[in-house]
Amino acid sequence: MFSNPPRGEIDRLLKGARTIAVIGLSGDPARPSHSVARALKGFGYRVIPVNPRVRGVLGEPAAADLAEALGRVAPGEQIDIVDVFRRPEHVAGIVADCIRLKLPALWLQEGVIDARSAERAREAGILTVMDRCIQRDRAALQ
Repeated sequence: MFSNPPRGEIDRLLKGARTIAVIGLSGDPARPSHSVARALKGFGYRVIPVNPRVRGVLGEPAAADLAEALGRVAPGEQIDIVDVFRRPEHVAGIVADCIRLKLPALWLQEGVIDARSAERAREAGILTVMDRCIQRDRAALQ
């Protein structure tokens, strides 16, 4: 059964991360994904939008998928966290991409719950957080 990592591990992840790919990032400022991504930028993270339906968000060109997003990072850098704003039925495919691309951390936003896929990611060595708001957890570090 899936359970989130301890708070200290989540804090270390958020303190050490530099680049966050946000899957499902909307160009609409009224959407939660947009306000969370804007806040993440305010905390100093580089945010890479992953959404095939938008050209760019918050000054960054959008990638159609995680593989394209990974191609946007400089040599020697990586995507530190994949933050997901998609419905739960899409999580299994996202986890498969994270495993294939060897991405280190997966964050499923509040309401994005797929315990089986989250457990699969964790078993593959991916630090996985589910049903939590990354903005709220990052703000708690202040």
